[in-house]
Amino acid sequence: MTDMEAFLIAQDFLAREAKLLDERRFEDWYAMLDDDIVYHVPIRTAQIDYAEEMAEGGYRIRDDKALIRIRIDRLLSGHAWAEVPPSRTLRLVGSLIVERPDPEIIAVESALILYRQRGHEAPGEVIPVRRQDELRITADGAHLFRRTALITEVVLSTPNLGIFL
Repeated sequence: MTDMEAFLIAQDFLAREAKLLDERRFEDWYAMLDDDIVYHVPIRTAQIDYAEEMAEGGYRIRDDKALIRIRIDRLLSGHAWAEVPPSRTLRLVGSLIVERPDPEIIAVESALILYRQRGHEAPGEVIPVRRQDELRITADGAHLFRRTALITEVVLSTPNLGIFL
């Protein structure tokens, strides 16, 4: 696989993922996940040195595939009160940096601007995120193997993280 092919695979994967999540097609998105996925949203602290901003061992979300399954089942149940009514979202993914650390892995760093609005009159909010992903390439195509989603804000302005980043 060439560098350009890896870039195009990553770009296509992230664009399709954003569309599926925006349309709340969670089962289709779940099928894009690797069985060994690790999905992290670390807690960020305000520090002078960027490298020290992630609290070691501190996470807002730390999921594997089984926990993601539970989150999806809750969202689909109608009883996930943080998401009743469901958020309407628009994900804009860009600034892709793609590397090949391994023949079976595509490492992708991207910026995500997530617009989220709930209810009828509530103002929307923007959640800026820097993501570090690893896509595992299999005979079935690319699957999300690792995600670390670093929210730009130290103090969240969103009332919950009942959505996937």
